[in-house]
Amino acid sequence: MKALLWLALCAALAANLALNLMENNALHIVLSVVSGLVVIASGAGLWMLRREARV
Repeated sequence: MKALLWLALCAALAANLALNLMENNALHIVLSVVSGLVVIASGAGLWMLRREARV
């Protein structure tokens, strides 16, 4: 599960970087929002699945 979340996070970050090369139009905005949501969701999922270090 964690590997899939890491893959989604990295893919969304790479897509977001590639989107900066596009012209500013409606498609650019929609894809940017979608990749941002994927980054937030996968980051939240990874944060929830973390194992806290107990002292």
